[in-house]
Amino acid sequence: MNNISRSKRESSLHFAIKNCYSIEGDKLEEWVDGFIVDIVRGDLLIEIQTSNFSMIKTKLSNLLNGHKVRLVYPIPKIKWIVYKSMCSGKIYRKRKSPKKGNLYDLFNELIKILNLLSHKNLSIEVLMVEMEEIRCNDGKGSWRRKGISIKDRKLVRIFEKIVFENKSDFLKVLPENLSDPFTNRNLAKVLKISVNQSRKITYVLRKIGVLAYVGKNGNQMLFKRLHNL
Repeated sequence: MNNISRSKRESSLHFAIKNCYSIEGDKLEEWVDGFIVDIVRGDLLIEIQTSNFSMIKTKLSNLLNGHKVRLVYPIPKIKWIVYKSMCSGKIYRKRKSPKKGNLYDLFNELIKILNLLSHKNLSIEVLMVEMEEIRCNDGKGSWRRKGISIKDRKLVRIFEKIVFENKSDFLKVLPENLSDPFTNRNLAKVLKISVNQSRKITYVLRKIGVLAYVGKNGNQMLFKRLHNL
């Protein structure tokens, strides 16, 4: 692990993940083809994206033309909401968020980079994490949070790492006990997710060519896995 310092604009979560991944010999915050890359390890570029994939789409598209890129994305399996005083900075309340993230949340972001998912130089690594979200009632935040701002996000621990090296790896999100063909409702029931979320999964898998539409069961679309790609 390198001895690295955190930039002023970098979240604690991003910094902590970069610190975890960094090994001796890595180059950090290095310019490559006009873009600053989090970690350069030989011919591999490691990019850590803690939020919206739309923000990194152009960067990825350019870097993938001549480099192997590993996109690292954390999903909060457990999230703590931490409230700090605007004056003293001290914690006055901490609660566990009722929302538990899961691997399938990844597809909310994959939809935004669909045209890149089949690129031979791209791999994606998902981190299931426990994290803290630091909030402050400064009146500058979203109206949904009644003006409360999110000041920082901090990594507590990493539970699991799931790597997608190529497009066929995305089929592993489909459970083995899900028979072919299947509908979005079938998938939602087995995974215990919403039908809307299962639609995102099947949409992405179809677009990258690992899932095929094979007809209908009433008004429900039927899908089948495509193996030996």
